[in-house]
Amino acid sequence: MGGIVKEYDVIVIGGGGGTKLVTPVANLGLKVAILEKEAMGGTCLNRGCIPSKMMIHPADRICHIQDSYKFEIGLRASFEVDFGSMVKRISQSVDSDAASIPPAYEKNPNIDYYPHEGRFVSNKVIAVDGQEITAEKIFIAVGSRPSIPQIPGLEGTPFMTSREALRNTELPKTMTVIGGGFIALELGHAYSCFGTSVDFLIRSQVMRGLDQDIIDEFEKEFSKRNNLHSGFSPQSVSYENGQFNISCKGPEGAEKELSSEALLVATGVKPNSDLLGLENTDIKIDAKGYIEVDKRLRTNVAGVWAIGDVVGNYMFRHSVNYEGEYLFRTLFSAPAEEDLSYGPVPSAVFTHPEIASVGKTEIELQAEGIDYVAGVNPYRKSAMGSARLSDHGFVKVLVERKDKKILGAHIVGDEASNMIHLFIALIKLGGTLDDMMDMIFVHPALPEIARNAGRKARSLLAAS
Repeated sequence: MGGIVKEYDVIVIGGGGGTKLVTPVANLGLKVAILEKEAMGGTCLNRGCIPSKMMIHPADRICHIQDSYKFEIGLRASFEVDFGSMVKRISQSVDSDAASIPPAYEKNPNIDYYPHEGRFVSNKVIAVDGQEITAEKIFIAVGSRPSIPQIPGLEGTPFMTSREALRNTELPKTMTVIGGGFIALELGHAYSCFGTSVDFLIRSQVMRGLDQDIIDEFEKEFSKRNNLHSGFSPQSVSYENGQFNISCKGPEGAEKELSSEALLVATGVKPNSDLLGLENTDIKIDAKGYIEVDKRLRTNVAGVWAIGDVVGNYMFRHSVNYEGEYLFRTLFSAPAEEDLSYGPVPSAVFTHPEIASVGKTEIELQAEGIDYVAGVNPYRKSAMGSARLSDHGFVKVLVERKDKKILGAHIVGDEASNMIHLFIALIKLGGTLDDMMDMIFVHPALPEIARNAGRKARSLLAAS
């Protein structure tokens, strides 16, 4: 390409979590270039957490309506879902939000917005839109994309990934979901509530890495509305006359055939590092394609950092936001030689029932040889659980025996994603079981279930 290389103070590649380092940095008087080849806002806004929750929320309302018989509430008339209009509304909303970002950048004299792909031509030089640019500080925040498994016959069929499933305006009567992680479960759950008969094809079990009691409780309730085929892997896919046919193999060679109008493939994601031209640089990636960084998110090339999914430390928007805020603080607003400490990183699965976790699992504590107790309390054994006629769900708190420090918490049940915040704060502050039990809880409210789990843990400690 050659020619003059345009210089900036900061270049940000990726318009998702990387936006934490655009306007705040520009407002300090530094010249910033932001590169994003797709709609601004990244995966979360355009094809991830925000549109999926906009779809899941009405789906959950249907679940609640369907459960209303427990409260002596009868439905006098059936209801119908205008699925196409709902998806169009969601898409218009996120598209409007994404479209509102570039005009704000254009009004800032310190920001240059490049709606194009950028590729490294050397360690600190990036080619974009027919020119070359460089900066003292470069931040890579290009995220990830769906990983498509090599299944014979899959390529060339009209299967959906999460991207297409969130823009699809035709509600299928039947759907097969390949995958058992949070993306597969959330989107399959939404379609199921809207009326699609959903089969989940799960290679091992749902949400691998969680404790077995959480998985068992989730599957017990989730399987009331969905068909779970755990231990089965797809062997081949064909598509004919508007139908997918999936041949599967399971435990001890068991075979089965699944047929459906739609197929959603949600078997994980892969980092977008292969789209950056990193082969022209010294930037190191690992065997899975994630960019290697140190405890300050620095790559091995001076002046180049990486954050978010492309690094793979945590695959959440809330974690990349935290990373961006850390870099802005330690590099710009209050420069400091400080390693990044994530603290307790929570997660949640927005299904029915919900799952939420923070801190250590029992599996991890046992592997590390840590002496602990697990206080468990079901939803039904609480005042609000009784009011809701809860027949599933529990809160589990893990407490170190020696000093009573809270090490982890795991919830499956109503509003788990909200309930978990009590434990995030406690673990972040180094809180103990005594700290938790010295709080006044609103009565009657769902967090009393967490308190009751704490009481169970306290009883176990007293008995030992």
